[in-house]
Amino acid sequence: MTLVELAGRMGLLPWLVITLLAALNVLTLTVAAVKWRRLRALRKATREFAPEFARALQEDRVDDAVVLAQVNSGSHLARVLGEALERAAPLLDDPDLAGRAVESAERVVLRGQVRLATELKHGLSALATIGATAPFVGLLGTVVGITNSFMGIARSGGGGIEAVAGGVGEALITTAVGLLVAIPALWLYNYFISRLEELFAELAYVSDELVDWLSLRRAGVVMKYEIA
Repeated sequence: MTLVELAGRMGLLPWLVITLLAALNVLTLTVAAVKWRRLRALRKATREFAPEFARALQEDRVDDAVVLAQVNSGSHLARVLGEALERAAPLLDDPDLAGRAVESAERVVLRGQVRLATELKHGLSALATIGATAPFVGLLGTVVGITNSFMGIARSGGGGIEAVAGGVGEALITTAVGLLVAIPALWLYNYFISRLEELFAELAYVSDELVDWLSLRRAGVVMKYEIA
């Protein structure tokens, strides 16, 4: 018996399970495509923003750096660093408030990181859920299929190994489909999590660099600012 013949013998419930798994697979690929395009756009915008922003700070052109961050809002670094610098810049020129510039920038950076993490992780929970539950959804179809197969044999009062093997093979199709849906979902989830960890590590590094720059700028020293 071929795989096509086994699929043709499946009942309504196994087909409903396979339809559900197919829909979950479409959802997995959709989330992955959207997330990949978003991360790719962030990287591209950051490559354009980072050198100009670092140069502006090295030349003590704070206002230009703020404007540059606003123009390049598609970069994750521009969003967080620009907002922090915009909040701290007016305080640097006021002797009475200069001491609060660094504290203000640190608070803005922390809020920006939390907001960005929530935004970029949106949808990844769906990949984790699909990867964890798809095998069990497939197993449900398998259990139902095997149960129906044995019930049919019991009603007919007979059936050799051929009948049992055919029924089991038919039922196991849903388990195979469940695994084919779960494996890519888990791979994609782990891939995007690792990419986000790299992104947030980069953001933490350049944020600390900005805080150090503001600390020395408050003291009248303009240090070299680098974005790795």
